[in-house]
Amino acid sequence: MAVADQSIAVPTSKPKTRKTPLSFGRLASYLQSIPLWLILGFFLLLPILLLVFVSFWDYDFARMYPGFVFTNYVETLGSWVTWKTYLNTLKFAAIVWALTLFIGFWVAYFLAFHVRSATMQMVLFLVCTVPFLTSNIIRMISWIPVLGRNGLVNSTLVEMGVISQPIEWLLYSDFAVVLAMVHLFTLFMVTPIFNTLMRIDRSLIEAARDAGASAWQIMWNVILPLAKPGMAIGTIFVVTLVMADFSTVQVMSGGQSASVALMMKNQMSLLQYPAAAANAVVLLVLVLLLVGGILRIVDIRKEL
Repeated sequence: MAVADQSIAVPTSKPKTRKTPLSFGRLASYLQSIPLWLILGFFLLLPILLLVFVSFWDYDFARMYPGFVFTNYVETLGSWVTWKTYLNTLKFAAIVWALTLFIGFWVAYFLAFHVRSATMQMVLFLVCTVPFLTSNIIRMISWIPVLGRNGLVNSTLVEMGVISQPIEWLLYSDFAVVLAMVHLFTLFMVTPIFNTLMRIDRSLIEAARDAGASAWQIMWNVILPLAKPGMAIGTIFVVTLVMADFSTVQVMSGGQSASVALMMKNQMSLLQYPAAAANAVVLLVLVLLLVGGILRIVDIRKEL
């Protein structure tokens, strides 16, 4: 007796569901981000847009004239004095970056790997941050009685017989500017590198040591590659701070050196706001290119 096939046919296609254009969860996330976008737009995007608009205005000794002229950019990019000032600023940024990176790395390395107690690490780190409780200008001016012609360094060297007369270039020179900037900005390099080094798995170092690697091989092949995100973040901090600094250059060089920020400050004191805005736009583009180059070399998302 034949048995009838009682199998039930299963539909091959799923019933179509109606897709909503925007789910409630996504809508809630967008609504939660609105305050952040408002703050960024008002305090970051709007000032930059106003800066760009003003950079195309014309001006004279009395007032500004809204318009769309390229005179400010032509004068900025077509002047050898301006190019020399930008090169001088990049020189300061490169020297200060190299010194702060060297000093900051070894300070962070000592705190992370040679101080065993977490309490002592915190105490020493707070000792590094204590000077930053005072104003930058006060810490910068404190170098003047140390480096001056009759200051502590020259007086000590003369009394010891090392030199016969005071050294003139210790103060009001590029050396004084670099020294003050290194003093002011080294902590901005120490902090991100220290945070990166504290995240390194110590078992990786032990494995390299068990494999016969020397201390310098461990440093070069293990620690330095893993510390790159922190070094990149510190580099961004230091470079942007140096590029925007004008008070240190003005005071510590005695007016004998120049930077882009100091040039913009002088232009604003002369009511040349469109010219200062054009220089600010050019400086902003230059800094963004430097930061973009750093981000392409090092992935700082590992640190965030």
